Amino acid sequence: MKVLNRDELQVAEGVLLKHLPKSYKNKRDLNFMKNMAYYSTDEQSLRKMLTDENAVDWSTYFMIGGLDVSHAPMLKQVSSDRRVNHKVYTLVHLLYLPDANHLHMPVVDSELESRISSLNLSHVDLVNKTWKFGGDEKGYRKIENLISNFPSCCITDSQGQPVSWILVYDYCALGMLYTLPEHRGKVYAKIVISTLAKKLHAEGYPVFCYIEEDNVLSYKLFKNMGFIEDPSYRAAWLEFNFSD
Repeated sequence: MKVLNRDELQVAEGVLLKHLPKSYKNKRDLNFMKNMAYYSTDEQSLRKMLTDENAVDWSTYFMIGGLDVSHAPMLKQVSSDRRVNHKVYTLVHLLYLPDANHLHMPVVDSELESRISSLNLSHVDLVNKTWKFGGDEKGYRKIENLISNFPSCCITDSQGQPVSWILVYDYCALGMLYTLPEHRGKVYAKIVISTLAKKLHAEGYPVFCYIEEDNVLSYKLFKNMGFIEDPSYRAAWLEFNFSD
């Protein structure tokens, strides 16, 4: 494995920027705390990295997220050769917002605007209980980390408790969008999405999200708000060395 010098890192950064948000790829461990990012548009280079350069510890559980499904057969073969079990965790659409001017924003009156805020650590348990992939200690630690270190947006009720929210994952995608059932139908989801999207754009970050293929409602929501799908790219999250 080659260690890049300063000039080479700057070249690599320029290449990766041209491929955003596809170039946000990561391998995560069981605790969702250690991240390693890999990116390649050449399958042979990807295969070499996985097989010859000790880039992956095949002896432990890990997850590869944001993998272009066109590489799935190669990854299946590599894991089979190493006698490591694997399964598809989820398949997703990639939707992105190329420009803030594409954003279709709802009208927000002054009263509602006063209730737009950010999540804090007292909200971790609530988000964890409502997150599809949460509900346990692992989910709690992940959400705690995201709220502590990354942007979020929420709408609160009259008691200051969140009723609708969205976070940013550690790989920069929007996610964990949720509105409490009794507060749905009030365009809250559109408000938190547009508020956070504008903030990220203003700070120079790419604005994108991964929507699970069976999540039709969220797909329509983001499309109607001006997000664009990249039809050439379908991503998958895969687990390796998992226990049944």
